[in-house]
This record gives sequence, C-alpha cells and structure tokens, in this order.
Amino acid sequence: MNLAHKHEATTELFLNRELGLLEFNRRVLALAEDINNPLLERLKFLCIVSSNLDEFFEVRVAWVKENIRMHSTRPAPDGLSPEAAFHCISTEAHALVERQYSILRESILPALAEEGIAFLRRIRWNDIQRTWVHDYFKRELAPVLTPIGLDPAHPFPRLLNKSLNFAVELDGRDAFGRSSGIAIVQAPRIFPRFIKLPPEVSGVEHGFVFLSSILHAHVDELFPGMDIKGCYQFRVTRDSDLNVDEEDVKDLRAALQGELTQRQYGDGVRLEVADNCPHHISDYLSEQFGLLREDVYRVDGPVNLVRLMQVPDQVDRPDLKFQPFMPGVPKELRKQPDIFAAIRHGDILLHHPFQSFTPVIDLLQQAARDPAVVAIKMTVYRTSKDSALMEALIEAAEAGKEVTAVVELMARFDEEANINWAAKLERVGAHVVYGVYGYKTHAKMLLIVRREEGRLRRYAHLGTGNYHQRTAKMYTDFGLMTSNEDKCADVNDVFIQLTGMGNPGKLKALWQSPFTMHSSMVAAIDREANIARAGRRAIIIAKMNSLLEPALIEALYAASQAGVTIHLIVRGVCTLRPGVKGLSENIKVRSIVGRLLEHTRVFYFFNDSAEDVYLGSADWMGRNFFRRVEVAFPIYDSKSKRRVIREGLRPYLVDNAQAWEMQPDGRYRKKTTRGGKVRSAQGMLLSELAAKARD
Repeated sequence: MNLAHKHEATTELFLNRELGLLEFNRRVLALAEDINNPLLERLKFLCIVSSNLDEFFEVRVAWVKENIRMHSTRPAPDGLSPEAAFHCISTEAHALVERQYSILRESILPALAEEGIAFLRRIRWNDIQRTWVHDYFKRELAPVLTPIGLDPAHPFPRLLNKSLNFAVELDGRDAFGRSSGIAIVQAPRIFPRFIKLPPEVSGVEHGFVFLSSILHAHVDELFPGMDIKGCYQFRVTRDSDLNVDEEDVKDLRAALQGELTQRQYGDGVRLEVADNCPHHISDYLSEQFGLLREDVYRVDGPVNLVRLMQVPDQVDRPDLKFQPFMPGVPKELRKQPDIFAAIRHGDILLHHPFQSFTPVIDLLQQAARDPAVVAIKMTVYRTSKDSALMEALIEAAEAGKEVTAVVELMARFDEEANINWAAKLERVGAHVVYGVYGYKTHAKMLLIVRREEGRLRRYAHLGTGNYHQRTAKMYTDFGLMTSNEDKCADVNDVFIQLTGMGNPGKLKALWQSPFTMHSSMVAAIDREANIARAGRRAIIIAKMNSLLEPALIEALYAASQAGVTIHLIVRGVCTLRPGVKGLSENIKVRSIVGRLLEHTRVFYFFNDSAEDVYLGSADWMGRNFFRRVEVAFPIYDSKSKRRVIREGLRPYLVDNAQAWEMQPDGRYRKKTTRGGKVRSAQGMLLSELAAKARD
C-alpha cells in the first residue's frame, strides 16, 4: 500500500487502541486459564484482568463516552467514529467478562475446593456455619451498615466509584407508613470482601464466605417487618480522570487536592450487577447513573473480583504459588562495597527484578550519608507509600545537602501519595517542583553531585521503570548507573529545564521528549530504511509496552517496504498491522505475557553493524513523545550493550512458552513448541540472573 493514500484507508493502516487493550487482557486471562500455572497464581491473573478492566473503563471508555457526549465527529486513526468504537468495545468487553467468570466458576473455584480452599455457598451452609456467620453479622457488620430506603426525603445516594452496594427490593409499609419499594445498602470499604472462617467451622483448611453472602443471608434484619423480595449486589465504575484547568490553576497541588475528593463521584461509565438482578432493577440503577443497557455487565459471581487478589496472602500454600527467587547482585557491586568507586570503574547495568533493586536504594542512602555528596536531584513519578528512596531524600535534606525532587503530581492514581511525599520533603527543606504543567515528568533520573579531589563529579542513575520498591520486584526493567560525563551533563540539563526556565540546549547523548526523541527515533528508522535500499543488512528491534504513534508507525511501514527486518516486542496495545503484503510484510509483532510484567523499553538499530542500543522511559505513544518529559539513553559500554541484547531482546524473540504472535487483524495467536524445546524468556533470565530462594 502506498502511504500517500493513508487518509483514504486509515482502517487498513491502524488498529483500534481500545480493542487492542481488550486483546491484551485476553492474553492475561489465558494465564488464568492455563493449568500449567500454579493455582493461586491463576487466581491472581484473573484478578489482574479485573483490575485492568476497572482502569480501562475509568479512563479509556470514559474518554470514548465523553467524545460521544460532545458529538465529536473526528474519527480516531483507525477510522472508527466514537459511536462505532463504543459498540465494538462493548461487544468485546462483554464477551471477555463472560469468559472471565466462566473460568472462575468452572475451573478455578472447583480446583481450589479440591485443595481445601473453599468459598462456602450460602445455600449449603450447615447449622454451625450459619450460626457463626450470623454472629459475625450481628457483631461486626450490622452496627456499621446504613440501609437507605428511597423516598422523597431519601434520594438515591452518592455512591463511591467501584464500591460494593446492594439494591434491596421491598414490599410493605414501615412504622411511619412509608412504602419505598427499593433500598440501597452500601458495604463499608473497611471490610474485606470475603471472611475466613475457623477450620473447625468451615470444615476445610481454608474456608471463606463472601461478604455479599453474609449480607444476603441477613438483609431482612436491616428492614424489620418488611417483606424482602430480592437483594442484588451491584457496582458502578466512574470516570476517574482529573479535570484541572491549566489557564485558571495557580497552585497545582492545591487544585489537585480539591479534585481528588471528586474523583470518586465522576460520571458513570459501567454498571456491574448480579446475574439474577431483574431488568426493572438494573434499568432503575442505570437511570440513576445515566447509563444504557449496553453499559450493564451481568456477572455470575462477585461483582468485584479484584478483592480476591488477597486470597493467596491468606493461604499458606507455597506449592500453589510460583517458586520464590532471590534477585541477584552484579559482581561489580559484590566486589566493591563503595558504590561510587564501582561506578567510576565502569557503568553498572541492573536488570530488574532478576537483579535486585537494592543497589539503587543503597546508592541513594550512601549519597545521603556521604559528607562528600553536596547535591541530589531526582524525579518522582510513581513510588510506594513506605519508600526507602523518599526517606533517603529526606535524610539527605536534613543533613544539609541540596536536594531537589521533581514530583509529578499528575501521575494517575498516585496523585495523593505524591502530594504527601512532596509535603514531607518540603518540611525538611528540599526543593520540590512539579515539573512543567501540561507535560508530565515521566523520565526516571537520579543525579548525585560529589566533591572528589577538589572538584565536583556527577553520578547518574537512569531507568526504564519507576523508583518503586514493590513494582521493582514484579516489573522487568533496566537501570544504568553511570559517571559518563556526557550523560550526567545531559541529565543535569534536563533537571535545569524542569526547575527553571529557558530554551532547551542541545543534549550530547540523550534523546528527550518533547523536543528530540520523536524526530530522533524516526531518523533512526529512516536511516535503517536507507541502508536497506542500498542493499545492505538492516534490522530494527524494539521492545516496549505500547505502540500507537501514527507518524512513527508510518515510518516503520516505509522501512518494511524498503526491506528492513523489523521485530517488535509489544506487551500491551499495538495499533500497527504486521504482516500485510505490500505494507508491513517484514514486520513481526509479538507480546510476552507471563509471571512478571514486561516493562523494559529497548530500542535497537543495526546501523551497519554499529548496533545502536537505547534504553528509555517512553513507549511509542503520542503522549510520550509530545506531552511528557522523557529520556532515552544510549548504551555505550560494549559489555553493557551485549547484556541488553542478550537479556533484553534475544530471549524474547525465541520465546515459545509465553509469546503471542500478532496477526494482521489485531488478534493474537499463542506461540507453541510443537514438540521442540520450551524456551521461556523470563524463565531463562530467572535461571541465569537470580538465585532460587532456599527454605
């Protein structure tokens, strides 16, 4: 296909973003279905799908519905109007949810029961269990519940986003002569959604009852004298994007704090109800939230599967979980306890979680306590509430060092935690800035300035992932510790841009969004295309989370037509169509979905055997290129470059255990071994880089 005709054939060039996200969740759901995975891990994968879908509706579906409300006629790159996209999304999402609950009911719950992990159904409680549950209801639950009978004095309540609620259908009149017909009972968020019974009561080693079952069994006690015709659990998902007016805002932190409380009450985008809920009840609920029947998801099971993620933590069954591993530590750091000395000797590459994140924490803690360190600068996008890294920054500021933290307040769903850390840092005298409004600071950078032999020397850490201790144990990411002067000078220049004002200077080593990264990536792709046209070998390999940016996709199409061999390893959504004759026949796209969440961003260009390798914080998305501050950094050191290729790319290209190959229509086909050797990229890296944990 000639790209000059792209405007007449956009549907042939690009796939739909939202449908791609649902396709990704099908791949995650396949892990829950796979009996080769440990049983409790299968349950976790099932919960992850629910968590992903929550955010999908809160953000992506909310965006599509907003476009419909605004009567937008501008089609997306895939050519679908907002209305057409929404109908496709609804069809695919309903099918995905139905499959998810089918796997739970027909496969996972029966298998758990065989292992002595049972969710006791209300209709099968014996007298002992019934007595225990009733006592729990009277002692723990009833005193906290607030049933609301709907009448002119009690309008439909404001319900929190994703909270568990019950619609109770009533008949009769109360003591005041009122006849409501319907009441709402909100389940307090402080309660778990399932309660563990003592083994002598449950009759199994690990017996649970759902909170919804307890309330169903005793809902009549909340409405004495009334006839209970039915009780139906439901949950509404709301638009969770924050609305902060860039023109009016004077204090971003104060504006966000005001908006955070309202996030829980955004417009409704999805209604989940129990499958036995009558249509007149679900229609009534839909009307309250401004939703249509297409927005209603009827489920045969708990309406919030995310809470089941806590089950493995309450069940001590290592045999039903992944075998634990101990992250390794590079030998450069094992030999040299002085991290600064080790970095001066040469760049240190860390590959998480196969290798420990602890050296990053150690680096910052050592800098905080080292009298020779005079300044520390760090970006904060996502971090944990109990972050040792943030505590080290506080310690450094208290010690009198110049500490600068660029805290991204608009990190979706982490705004509150970041606001809290910003306040703590300010209290100890750290310089806290919020980057550039309208451009999220997504770059992962740490800069340390140290006085050595009468002069100042800089050390930097650059990463593909967040400074987050918990996710560093589950997400695959690269981190580079370096004292390379060009890279350190570039990092310093980016910090100056973020904290001060002025036009950007030319960076020596780094590619930076929103200024040079997009053009540099396109130029590198075009260079490979020119090499291929000259009849020489040309290869592009890129690994990322998402691929959406239209101009870059068009550059890849052109490179494919020029003869460049292109391998794309895209974990999540990809709107490029691979393998289309005359357009992208030299492009292959695969997704690796497994035990660990693939998060590394690696970009490889053969470049006439020079093998240029970049790591970065940015996916190939418009927002990352044009509306965020991102960096991609080259790997100069030959040893580190070989490691990135050997660990970050090659295993993923030969994986036949957790790999899915993308088809031209956007569907994915699971890669199979067909009797050959099983190759798992994550398994290989765990074997090579991490030590198995011993009892």
